[in-house]
Formats: sequence, structure tokens, C-alpha cells
Amino acid sequence: MKKDLQFAVIGGGSWGTAIVKMLTENVERIIWYMRDTDAIAHINSQQHNPKYLSSVELKTDRITLTNSLNTAVENATVLIFAIPSAFLNSELDKLSLSLSNKIIFSAIKGIVPETGLIVGEHFHETYAIPYKNIGVITGPCHAEEVALERLSYLTIACADASKAKLVAKGLQSSYIRTKISPDIIGTEYAAMLKNIYAIAAGIAHGLGYGDNFQSVLMSNAIREMKRFIKRVHHMKRNINNSAYLGDLLVTGYSTFSRNRMFGNMIGKGYTVKSAMLEMKMVAEGYYATKSAHDLNLKHPKPAKTPIIDAVYTILYNKSGARKTFKALTDKLD
Repeated sequence: MKKDLQFAVIGGGSWGTAIVKMLTENVERIIWYMRDTDAIAHINSQQHNPKYLSSVELKTDRITLTNSLNTAVENATVLIFAIPSAFLNSELDKLSLSLSNKIIFSAIKGIVPETGLIVGEHFHETYAIPYKNIGVITGPCHAEEVALERLSYLTIACADASKAKLVAKGLQSSYIRTKISPDIIGTEYAAMLKNIYAIAAGIAHGLGYGDNFQSVLMSNAIREMKRFIKRVHHMKRNINNSAYLGDLLVTGYSTFSRNRMFGNMIGKGYTVKSAMLEMKMVAEGYYATKSAHDLNLKHPKPAKTPIIDAVYTILYNKSGARKTFKALTDKLD
């Protein structure tokens, strides 16, 4: 790792905390931006995040914490964004500095609601950052398992392989394996879509469907993902690789998955508002569902997406989950 290269992690949630933990295994100094000044004071004195992954002891001698986004951006070369996509625009509005000379990596699994774009496309279109300076960090990997130092795998995607390797080197350790990919658009869309399918899996569980149906649902989901991504960004890719299928499976089945949890509550009869209030966390798939649905309809040749359509109908048209899933079962094979 280049000694003059500085990483900044933007976001103080569970995934941001996990990325900080991974980076401090290898990097001598990183900058960590979060809004919560009380959390900053607690981390500096107690070496752990009081709200997220609180069992993780952080190497605070390698971390400079700040609640100023401008300070973080000014003093870093590589910016890793790990905040909910719904809040990205409002956070970036605080910025008075240019991003033109920065390397941007997204660890966000969603769509920017204001533009309807995945994060990489948002930075490219809104801030004129070339794709060679934009990357994606994707799983399959839950922050909670990083905290437990359970063996996990990350895919680092960037059009510039040297930048992907640089970030991969910063994140890898005895419990983190990394690989690189040139498919920045495809992996980011996959990371967004798998949250929708995890909501579908949760709804099915909440409605009482069993493992047999869940396996059919996930089998159809990966094929639907392939059709969708091929429409928006056609290139040679193996949809069965871990960045696509693996990330889908862990998000669809894991008890750590907040999108599955959200879907489970919807299946049990919660309204969207009540489920979000009780979770106290952002389910990225809620926003992604509308964006994916609308994006697909705008395409000259929309992909066949019965699972996305079913989740959209339940979340946004307030259709009954049981009736909608009964109709969906006739469309799966």
C-alpha cells in the first residue's frame, strides 16, 4: 500500500464500521466521517462504536474521526461511501469541495432516489467523475460476520484494475478474501437487486411459505437478475459468481439481512411505515424496488421481472401480500 495514500470512510453505520475494521488491519491511517459527535467521542475514548457492531474493538490509533465531510474529503485520496443511498444526496449537499480528483468507491447497496441511478452512475453523471475513478465494494459479506472475523469474501469492481487491486489490498486479511472485477455497473446493479429479492424472501417467510418455495424463489430471482442486468448493461459476465449469486443467497437467507427482516414483517401484516419504525434501520430494498420497477418500464424492451413487480405492487400499490404472492407462484418455475 502506498504510504502517501489516504483512505476516508464516509458513514458510521454497521457496514461503515466493518470497512473501518478491515482497513485498519492493513492501513496505518484512515479518516472516518460520521455525523454523530457523541459516537465520535465514545469511539475515541472506548474504542468501539456504541450503536453499530459494538463488540468490535477498533484500532483508534489508526483512525482520525471527524463530523466534517469537507475535512474527510480534503485529506483523503480514496473515498469509500457506506451510507444509505436515501441519504447520499443530502450528505453530499454539505460538500463545498470538488470531488474531481478523488477516487470514489461505493459500498452502498441501493439507488439514489433523487436521480434513480445506482451510486456509481450518480457520481459519474452528477459530479463528472470518470468511471476509471469509480469502484464498487460488494459481497457476499455481512458486517456482523466481519465483526466476528468469520471468513468472508469481497468483490472489488473498477474499470481500472490497478485501483481495484489497491482497495482490495487494503481490505483483505486472514478472514477477508478479495477478488477484483471490471464489471462495475453489473455488480452494483446486482447489489441493488438482491435487496429486492431478499424482501421477497422475507415476505414469503412471513406468509408461511417453506424452504421448498424459497429455493424456487431464489432460483427464479437469479435468472430475473440476469435478464435485468443484461438489459441495462450488456457485457460478458458469469451471473453464478459470488458477486451476483452469492450475494443474492446470503441476503435472501441470512438472519442478519435487514431487507429479509423488513419483508418478513410485511408478510406478517405490518405496514411499510410501521415495519421501518420498528426496525430502526434502513431497508435499501424498499427504495430500490421503485427505482428498478420504473427503470425497467422505461426500457424499450423491458425485462420479464415478476418478482420485482410483485414486491412493487405490495410496497407501493398496497396490494395484499398473500394475494399477490399467490399470483406470483403461478409465474415461477
